[in-house]
Amino acid sequence: MVDVGDKPVTSRVATASGFVRMSAATVDAIRERRTPKGDPLETARLAGIMAAKQTATLIPLCHSLALSSVDVRAELVDDGVRLEATALVDGRTGVEMEALTAVSVAALTIYDMCKAIDREMVIGEIRLERKSGGRSGDYQRATEPSGT
Repeated sequence: MVDVGDKPVTSRVATASGFVRMSAATVDAIRERRTPKGDPLETARLAGIMAAKQTATLIPLCHSLALSSVDVRAELVDDGVRLEATALVDGRTGVEMEALTAVSVAALTIYDMCKAIDREMVIGEIRLERKSGGRSGDYQRATEPSGT
């Protein structure tokens, strides 16, 4: 692990996003609450929060952090589920991995909860959107041109 002992404790925030592309029929099933395993959006939200708290046990050499907050949002849109996770900590290292892990596990949970009706789902577009705090400063993903 990288030694972060000499780094100052600062407030750090990171937001990651992802997307689960699915058929219109699957979107309708979620909207109409007809998925066999229950509500995939709420289950994914909880799974993402739990995953963020376990990041150090999942990712080798990742520091264990006492997270202040984790927020996971799952929004149903016409072609799938848009996911976003924000993690906060007062610490010596950033929370990018916690936000990315939360989104990844939330996406896998959506897939698991909907696979009985749609095995063609695609998980993708998992990425860091923004982060603040720490020596490297702030980062904000550039907006993409329309049509992408």
